[in-house]
Amino acid sequence: MSDLNKDKQQGEKTCPLCHGHKSIPGTCTCDNEWRGTQQGSEWKDCQCTPDQTCPTCNGTGTVTD
Repeated sequence: MSDLNKDKQQGEKTCPLCHGHKSIPGTCTCDNEWRGTQQGSEWKDCQCTPDQTCPTCNGTGTVTD
């Protein structure tokens, strides 16, 4: 039996926020008109946020009906 069918039998459905991926991917913003952070002698023009655990399903990928 597949995991998808098992989840549906237990009254769970795929999380609507993360779509079952268990986390929200981080994003990067790049702009050469401003300087982000300096690493050593080089400046990084991109600011990135890390992936975050989904707050709706708490990282399980499913929510209960």
